[in-house]
Amino acid sequence: PGVSAPPPFGGSARSLVVRANPDRLRAYGLSPDDVINALTTGNAINPSGNVRIGDSYPSVSSNAMIRDIRDLGQIPLKTGSHSVYLRDIGVIEDAADITTGYALANGRRAVYILATKRADASTMNVIGEIKQALPKMQKELPNDIQVAFEFDQSPYVTRAISGLTSEGLLGALLTGLTVLLFLRDWRSAFVVVVNIPLAILGSVVGLWLTGQTINLMTLGGLALAVGILVDEATVEIENIHTQLGKNNSVAMAVLRGNQQTAIPRLLAMLSILAVFVPTFFMQGAPRELFFPLSLAVGFAMITSYVLSSTLVPILCVWLLKLKNRHAEPDVRTNRLIETIRNLTHVAIASRWILVPGYLAICGFVIVWTISEIGVNIFPPVDAGEFRIRMRAVDGTHIDATELLAQQVLESVNETVGADRVALTLGYVGTVPASFPINSVYQFSRGPEEALLRIALKPRSGVRADELQSKLRDKFRTQFPQVRFSFEPTDIISEVMSFGSSSPIEVAVRGGSIPENRDFLAR
Repeated sequence: PGVSAPPPFGGSARSLVVRANPDRLRAYGLSPDDVINALTTGNAINPSGNVRIGDSYPSVSSNAMIRDIRDLGQIPLKTGSHSVYLRDIGVIEDAADITTGYALANGRRAVYILATKRADASTMNVIGEIKQALPKMQKELPNDIQVAFEFDQSPYVTRAISGLTSEGLLGALLTGLTVLLFLRDWRSAFVVVVNIPLAILGSVVGLWLTGQTINLMTLGGLALAVGILVDEATVEIENIHTQLGKNNSVAMAVLRGNQQTAIPRLLAMLSILAVFVPTFFMQGAPRELFFPLSLAVGFAMITSYVLSSTLVPILCVWLLKLKNRHAEPDVRTNRLIETIRNLTHVAIASRWILVPGYLAICGFVIVWTISEIGVNIFPPVDAGEFRIRMRAVDGTHIDATELLAQQVLESVNETVGADRVALTLGYVGTVPASFPINSVYQFSRGPEEALLRIALKPRSGVRADELQSKLRDKFRTQFPQVRFSFEPTDIISEVMSFGSSSPIEVAVRGGSIPENRDFLAR
């Protein structure tokens, strides 16, 4: 359930083949066109209409469509005193059509199926069910045919989940250490850290109520919110600690600390949420991408504010203790405060020098980093895999293109090391015309073109962009007659480019192809 799969790639298209004998055609005075016309008229789908039978009005079937391969032999090619039938001029076979493409798995011919999930299905559930169904598939096949699960996109989801987990743990650790360092109270650090998983849980509930799912965009929003949702509890805890030294009751100190920070915390939350308001007015694909992210951040921030106004005060009343206002002040703390106060006075007195100097340094750093960091339309993502589209000379036979594709894969293995390549998938030529495969799965222009996908092993130590640069130079000298292009395979680039093979496309339309080419050459 939840899976939709197109026809397999690399398999032979089943067809009923009529092998006409040229000598017999000449003997009967027939041509191949006569055979085609006879097949067209003798095996046609004709509407037969309906007939009323009592209170029913069923459709009437006809015998114009051949149902048995042996019936094809009875189609007449020539009638008269000496009738000639299709069986008289050749052989009729239940065979395969002319091969138009080969699928390659690790350089060898294979058949593979792209299983895609439906919009209402879960990626992880679909992948799990397919893996569970593999033994059942194997039982239906001969022993010399092996079924294997080669590739899926679940690593993108698992990496996003692990990224959210690491971000949450890192945020909790740093926030707890910061509170512990400055307030020197482990109870306060515990209250702040507890706020993080509860705020994320509240955001997940909000996403569920609005019909969203856990996907790359919502996980990215949750990871983004981890760093800012702790501010609500941190600000309140700091102010409560200040009030503990001014009140004789923990409950009164918590109440006053909460009341004093309620409005500032609300304004801070609204300021952050205002950044994501434009996503609600987006249309089309951008809205589908960024709207879930905005909801994830918004729900996390709202939950954090609610928790800091309800749960945090309750935990503080239970856990915190009054400060001894008559205790001797800490000498090291006094020294630190005095040092900060002195530096602040010096900075204020030298503001006419510090401010211009600060702006000049920031301007220099910004200009230098922009010139060094590079510019891209979309952020580069090293997914550990890449895709090569190769195009040989126009009119190249499919077998020659297959040989070139295998040589390209060998060249890739030599460059990166065969032990670092996890999997290679490729398709040479075109998909059979009888297969209703959408071009979103596979597009190629002819037998001279091939599409190769190379996946590197995890922690291989090879950057895909650097490897692509090396392969460009190597292919240019090793395969001078073949054109190569590298296409994105990571899900971010594919989504952000809206399914295009490159982030930039230039389309030229005109009344003359030569004029269009001349214009492009300029």
